[in-house]
Amino acid sequence: MRIAIYGTGGVGGYFGGRLAQCGEEVVFVARGEHLKALRETGLVVESIKGDFTIKPAFATDRIIDIRAVDVVLIAVKAWQVPEAASSLQPLLGPETFVVPLENGVEAADQLISVIGKERVVGGLCKIISYISGPGKIKHAGAEPIVAFGELDHRKSERTEKLLQSFQRAGVTARIPENIQAAIWEKFLFIASVSGIGAATRAPIGILRSTPEIRELLQDAMREIYNVAIARGIDLQESVIEKTMGFVDQLPFEGTASMQRDIAEGKPSELESQNGAVVRFGKERNVPTPVHSFVYRFLLPAELKARGKVNW
Repeated sequence: MRIAIYGTGGVGGYFGGRLAQCGEEVVFVARGEHLKALRETGLVVESIKGDFTIKPAFATDRIIDIRAVDVVLIAVKAWQVPEAASSLQPLLGPETFVVPLENGVEAADQLISVIGKERVVGGLCKIISYISGPGKIKHAGAEPIVAFGELDHRKSERTEKLLQSFQRAGVTARIPENIQAAIWEKFLFIASVSGIGAATRAPIGILRSTPEIRELLQDAMREIYNVAIARGIDLQESVIEKTMGFVDQLPFEGTASMQRDIAEGKPSELESQNGAVVRFGKERNVPTPVHSFVYRFLLPAELKARGKVNW
């Protein structure tokens, strides 16, 4: 397949790199020093599943220079999706489809509002990875997983073809029966861990091993479960126990990308994660006290990172 990776960070760099490694035609969209390094020295991935380098790596910051592709994997930050959607047109041929791999639950709708429902497939991923330097990606923890599926839950040739590409690349991939439920299950995990991790400034190992914080984490997950049910999402009540089991298997020192961004004073996905839980809760009259506190607690740092306040 001819695949565009829109956003060559920890997610796009790793999964795009694996696809390129197995022979897929991959073009990476990047910028700045990261783009320069990709062009000069290639994409260097250090991974717990084996290091590798893609050289040459076809990388550009000019979307207009890329002809239409079969699929676009959107791997920017959640708050950057609307901007990405508005610039996708040069990549779109008659059969091109787009798969968002962002944290949060709003990316598909944001893409649909710009490029149309027929082009958008629901998606998610699980991995602890980040840019460790220009042209370099560090996969530090978690089994890399991607999941995607048609938003109306039908089987399709295009998702099956993408599934086969990931499988050839040695990536654990699946097409869930209900992609919306799968996206919310991931959201239940990432928004809770991101928010509690950012507020406590502690790694996952501390969150799960400190009884009071473990209970808080479960309370945060319960709020998202309640919001999801109120919105008609088919989540099983066992999802909280299942998610805590996943948390217990992660590296002790692991942190979420939102937590790292806030710690580094960068704009983060606060609005798309904890902020979204609060908004959705208000819409459906579902109490979200944990996420409301976390959102408000972290908001000053977020506003400062975006240049809206200063001290």
